[in-house]
Amino acid sequence: MSNIPSNLRYTKDHEWARLESDGTVVVGITDHAANTLGDITFVDVRVASGAQVTAGALFGTVDSVKAVSDLYAPVDGEVVEVNGELDASPEDVNTDCYGDGWMLRIRPSDAASFERLLTAAQYEAFLKED
Repeated sequence: MSNIPSNLRYTKDHEWARLESDGTVVVGITDHAANTLGDITFVDVRVASGAQVTAGALFGTVDSVKAVSDLYAPVDGEVVEVNGELDASPEDVNTDCYGDGWMLRIRPSDAASFERLLTAAQYEAFLKED
């Protein structure tokens, strides 16, 4: 079974989101997604700090030995940081997807949008259906 931390929110596209104390939302892909993809070889985040993202819109791709997978923003807002460490260490997504393997930090334009994402229990139920 995948590791699904209860303090995070999730999308049906297998992104996770963590609300920080400063109101920003940190984004990455779930353990389930990382395990399904296999060894991550490249993370291509196609937005930069200052860019606006829309929930459900493409912000990049993840390349692995098995496939290329699209990445989608979980909330609307402004990108305040991109994890540049993934350029040199894309394997961080496999080894620590909820820590060093994060991809974006977004300042949501609607703070309530985070609450509309799936809870850990809802995401777990979604995985069982999928």
